[in-house]
Amino acid sequence: MKDFEQRLSNYYDELKWLYLELYHNDTKALDYFLSMLREYAGQRSPELRAWDQKRSKQGDWYKDNRRFGMLAYADCFGETLSGVRSHLDYIKELGVNYLHLMPILKSPEGRSDGGYAVSDFRSVEPKLGTNEDLALLSSECHENGISLCLDFVMNHTSEDHEWAVLARQGDPEYQSRYFFYDDWNIPNEFEKTMPEVFPTTAPGNFTWCPEAGKVVMTTFYPYQWDLNYRNPVVFNDMTANMLYLCNLGVDIIRLDATPYIWKTLGTSCRNLPEVHTLVRLMRIACELVCPGTLLLGEIVMEPKEVVPYFGSVEKPECHLLYNVTTMASTWHTVATKDVRLLSDQLGKVFSLPKDYVFLNYLRCHDDIGWGLDYPFLGQFGVNEVAHKKFLNDYFRGYIFGSESRGELYNDDPRLGDARLCGTTASLCGIETGEYEKAPEKIQEGIALDIMLHAFLLTLSGIPILYSGDEIGQLNDYSYKEDPLKRADSRYIHRGKFDWESAKNRKKKTTREGQLYSAIRSLEKLRSANKVFMGAADTWLVPISSAEDVQGGADHPNSVLGIGRYYEGVKILAFFNFDRASKAVTTGETETYTVLADFDSLKQSAKRGASVSLDRFILPGYGFAWYIKNYKEG
Repeated sequence: MKDFEQRLSNYYDELKWLYLELYHNDTKALDYFLSMLREYAGQRSPELRAWDQKRSKQGDWYKDNRRFGMLAYADCFGETLSGVRSHLDYIKELGVNYLHLMPILKSPEGRSDGGYAVSDFRSVEPKLGTNEDLALLSSECHENGISLCLDFVMNHTSEDHEWAVLARQGDPEYQSRYFFYDDWNIPNEFEKTMPEVFPTTAPGNFTWCPEAGKVVMTTFYPYQWDLNYRNPVVFNDMTANMLYLCNLGVDIIRLDATPYIWKTLGTSCRNLPEVHTLVRLMRIACELVCPGTLLLGEIVMEPKEVVPYFGSVEKPECHLLYNVTTMASTWHTVATKDVRLLSDQLGKVFSLPKDYVFLNYLRCHDDIGWGLDYPFLGQFGVNEVAHKKFLNDYFRGYIFGSESRGELYNDDPRLGDARLCGTTASLCGIETGEYEKAPEKIQEGIALDIMLHAFLLTLSGIPILYSGDEIGQLNDYSYKEDPLKRADSRYIHRGKFDWESAKNRKKKTTREGQLYSAIRSLEKLRSANKVFMGAADTWLVPISSAEDVQGGADHPNSVLGIGRYYEGVKILAFFNFDRASKAVTTGETETYTVLADFDSLKQSAKRGASVSLDRFILPGYGFAWYIKNYKEG
């Protein structure tokens, strides 16, 4: 506890000031909060304290080039937590050292939104195992150098949570932990400025609770009751729940729906200043109790709303944030074969402080929302509603020339705000190629898939694979046969991991083998070259021209160039988002060597060849990493 008290002395003044300002000088609540922190610090095991010390000494360990993550559902990947543990050999083989398991806490079947309606924050869902199984998984992950990430659903509880049950029975103390109203007058005022999260599947932000005879705030779904963080008891107890998970060995806490946790009438109830105070307090709580823990903020919004959640250098908030805009812009580029929007977005990311660490991904458990920079696109005559329709039509295969296969989620024809679902492989056209038994289409889809992963691994930050993408897992349409899932098209990319298909990863002529070996090879190269460190300089490489080798000129802006430099080593990376080969002119006069391209992944002997980048050929859906080491002369 000596270490705790020393850390507390460093943070006490700020913690006290933030807490008492937010909670109107409630010193009793603050005293309870501090005693709770001491209690959980005292309960932390010797093994986890050693883990904390190791991580603290390493400092910015998560900012290097060796982090490689995977996102998976425990039941889909291993059926149970014990099953996940039995497959850690596969995870290590893949090179993964950051494992994010989707929600595993107790939640009611059929009313859980995929586990995001938690009925008990301190119990693992029984069908997945026990708290002891979670602790064992974490311990074995640590032995293998793997950090474990879990979701912490902080905005709401399930309507089956103990607090909600007592609130429904009329207990005023527990009703004060939510937003209850005697009639619809105040809720109707909230609705004037609060956007809807799911306008088609769960319209409105309030639900009538007949047992209590009152209206309750339910921003996401009627069975998810929003917590009232204006009540310090809520903050104290939810922070305690988070620290309880940390003491079971969880290394990264994903703060779900972070922007929504503070509500004020007359506002959008998103990204309010008090949210940042709460996140900063949670960061301090972790620094005091479990300093080896990272906070990952889930802020699925435009960049100007995302970046503030890093906080400042002096007073940081989240360690990690999702790079959601790059993900959406990447798929936009796949459909349009025009890199200008993606280039503009990357330019903004590259200009941010290098201390900021993003999680980069192609696909995840959720849908793809088209929250693009439409003012930027407007200069090219792009209309927002029409463009969203084009993108959704393209990725459903409704556009001539598209081989993609996806489905809509939460379609709103009036606003054109439908989102998109599908696995990476199916969106790349591999599903179509296999269904039509068309080898050329399969190979084209595989090339696109590999190029996108090469792009992912080029970016600074932590690349995250969605489980199954490493073997090109296709859409799973069986969800339509499950009455509990059929209304939610996101289950199309939430299918069971195909372990039989995974056996083909050793056969390099198969779809699984080509993708697995390519991704694994690229990840090894990334880990071996410090030029991929988060501290590297990054920039956009100007492309003078990108002409179709066959003479066409349908997509003159299809090639993206990215430069990286670190400690005397430079990499220039190029990506062709068009299926046609391009003759690329850059104006580069120096000679480089091939670090990786599609051919070298198949024949490693081609790696290291000298190339001139003044003008070179980039195959359709091709990529290349070219390297120059100035230290070697």
